[in-house]
Amino acid sequence: MESLLNQNLLNQDTLAKMSPQKVRALIREGDLKRPTAGIAKGYAQGNLVVLPQKYAYDFLLFAQRNPKPCPILEVSDVGSRCFHLTAKDSDIARDIPLYRIYENGEYVNELESVEDYWREDLVSFLLGCSFSFEAPLMDTEIEMRHITENCNVPMYITNIETTPAGIFSGPLVVSMRPIPYDQVVKAVTITQQLPEVHGAPIHIGDPSIIGIQNIHQPDFGDSVMIKPGEVPVFWACGVTPQAAVMRSKPDFVITHAPGHMFITDLKNTLLSS
Repeated sequence: MESLLNQNLLNQDTLAKMSPQKVRALIREGDLKRPTAGIAKGYAQGNLVVLPQKYAYDFLLFAQRNPKPCPILEVSDVGSRCFHLTAKDSDIARDIPLYRIYENGEYVNELESVEDYWREDLVSFLLGCSFSFEAPLMDTEIEMRHITENCNVPMYITNIETTPAGIFSGPLVVSMRPIPYDQVVKAVTITQQLPEVHGAPIHIGDPSIIGIQNIHQPDFGDSVMIKPGEVPVFWACGVTPQAAVMRSKPDFVITHAPGHMFITDLKNTLLSS
C-alpha cells in the first residue's frame, strides 16, 4: 500500500473506481485518511452510531421516527464488529477513516481506530448517507462542488426539531450542495428515488429560513463556493444523531467523523424506490 501512496496513484479517479473491499483495506491499514465523498463510486456509504445496548432501543425508535436523517441500512448484533449484511468482511472499529468519541454528550476525541474503546455491550447502527446519491447526480452532469474542491461537504445545524424518542432529541442537521437553477428539478427527481440515503431535499434556497445565519460558516465540514446562477440545496444529514447525542448526553457513543463514512458492498441501485 505504501508504494501506491508514494507513486501518487490514489487520486480521486483511482479511488472512485476502487471496490469497497479494497477501500476498506486501505482505511484499515491507515493508508487512506480523508473524507470519503466520491470513493468507490456506485456503492452505498453509511453513517455510524455505536452505543451501549441500554440505549439501543431508544435510538432505534429515534431513527424510525426520523427516517429522513436516519434511514437504517443495518443494525449489528450486540458486541459484533461486523456489518454482516452490508459488508461481510468489515471491521466496524477500523474501517472508517476517522471516528469521534462522545462521553456524556461531550465530544472528547477523534481517532483513526476505536479498537481500544470497543466493548461487548455495544450495538452499531449503519445509516444511509447522502454521498450515495452523489454518483447518480454526477452521472447527469450535476457538479458536486465539495468533490471538485477536494474538501468535505458543508453541514449545518438547523432550527428544525427532530421527533423525540426515549432519551434522544435534537435539531436536524443538513448537508448542502450548490445546484444551478436549471438543474434543481433534476436533482430533486433523482434523490427522491433514493429514500434509503435521505431522499429528496428538505429545503431549497434561503438558508435563514431553516436557521442558518451564515452559509459560509458550516457547523461541520468545509465551506464551498456558490457561484452566480446557483441555489443552495439542503438534504437531511446523518450527522443529526451526533446533534442528538450532544443534547441527550448518553454516557458513551462512537460515531464517524462528519464526512468520513463506512463504505458498504451494497450497490446504490439496490436502494432506489
